[in-house]
Amino acid sequence: MKRNADPRKPVLLVDDEEHILTTCKLNLQISGITDVVTLSDSRKVLPLLADEPVAVMVLDLSMPHISGMELLSRVVRDYPHIPVIVVTANDEIETVVECMRLGAYDYLAKPVNSGRLVASVKKALELCTLSGELSSLKHRLLTDSLEHPGAFASIITGNRKMRGLFQYVEVVAGSRQPVVITGETGVGKELFARAIHELSGCRGAFVAVNVAGLDDNMFSDTLFGHKKGSYTGADQAREGLIARAAGGTLFLDEIGDLNELSQLKLLRLLQEKEYYPVGSDVTKKSDAQIVLATNRDLQQRITQGKFRNDLYYRLCGHQIQIPPLRERKDDLPLLLDHFIAQSAEPLGIAPPSYPKELVDLLETYHFPGNLRELQGMVNDAVTRNKSRILSQEPFRQAISADLGRHPLPEATPAVTEDQSLQKKLEGIWGHFPTLQEAEELLIGTALKAAKGNQGIAATMLGLKRQTLNMRLKVSKENG
Repeated sequence: MKRNADPRKPVLLVDDEEHILTTCKLNLQISGITDVVTLSDSRKVLPLLADEPVAVMVLDLSMPHISGMELLSRVVRDYPHIPVIVVTANDEIETVVECMRLGAYDYLAKPVNSGRLVASVKKALELCTLSGELSSLKHRLLTDSLEHPGAFASIITGNRKMRGLFQYVEVVAGSRQPVVITGETGVGKELFARAIHELSGCRGAFVAVNVAGLDDNMFSDTLFGHKKGSYTGADQAREGLIARAAGGTLFLDEIGDLNELSQLKLLRLLQEKEYYPVGSDVTKKSDAQIVLATNRDLQQRITQGKFRNDLYYRLCGHQIQIPPLRERKDDLPLLLDHFIAQSAEPLGIAPPSYPKELVDLLETYHFPGNLRELQGMVNDAVTRNKSRILSQEPFRQAISADLGRHPLPEATPAVTEDQSLQKKLEGIWGHFPTLQEAEELLIGTALKAAKGNQGIAATMLGLKRQTLNMRLKVSKENG
């Protein structure tokens, strides 16, 4: 279920001159800050604050009835979470110092420059958002609570680290800042993007697009649409996906593969909330929530000159790093149950049970394809299964076939030149090992990882079980 109320709070403008209120409100709305409340009577400020939450206040100091300086001290005392930007025609240094001493966030002199006003309000809003997020995250972590567990129903897990990510998602989903989701292929990045949409309060649609492989023309046309006659074949105007996501969420997958020109257009969209349809010189505004994902290491791409540094830092605000399946193997029983039931349903059969040894087998595997790979394994096994108990053989075959293509990930940094393999081997035995000694160590390590299960150990070693049994027997006789 989506949140019942939009978590955003308005900006409050207080000035006794109506024309200034109108101008300032219009400038903020043009810049994308649409939720603005105005008051021309300073006596109404405190009653409004008592009844309605406010994100930021822009306060004129020279007003009749209650002065801005008096209001500033009252607001700082009773509502310290509200950043107050003071505005006055008096720009003397003594006034500035006194305002800052009382606790003002910023100071603007009349006539207020529209760009300076917008920049100051945006920074104050970011501060307010960050403060609220930290407070909310602290509460969730200390109480180990989720306010909207239903939003994560499609993500099957009991893992503590994943629950921590859920708590973080609940905090940042309503901020309206871009969220970037990172993780290996197959970890479920789109599922997290949909959860963010569910929690954001956005009433519009969730629109997903994979931008990998799109050149700049295709990227612009797909996202921003085009004007009629903008290129050969453009017989009529077409809106882009960003327009379809109005009031909703646009999910851009694989942004690490975008070329530099497309990255520049994406940066403008994120910073200014505006874009140009292809063939048009008129900007359009967007209110869509932007969620992005990549399986690339963006810092590495920056080092290679393939990703813009400014775009990366624009995305740094809210990041979600989803752990690979090999780091959450405690979820394997839950995922097996889920995928088996999911695979059995379209076949019209009861979900088969599985032996405990199947979990032991899967725990020895590193799953380079993550959840997607496990789901494929389960679907293949259920489709081929002929009994009430799921056979382990399809899983063994899949793991054996993959071991040659995907070596186990390194648990430690790569060795340097002076730490050769020879020295490592000699460090274990005290001498360069014989083939028999190396084989015994390898078999022993595999059996330990497989918890003594010879079938699983044989799969890890790329042997048939009978071959492993024979080598164990020979080793015992020689010993």
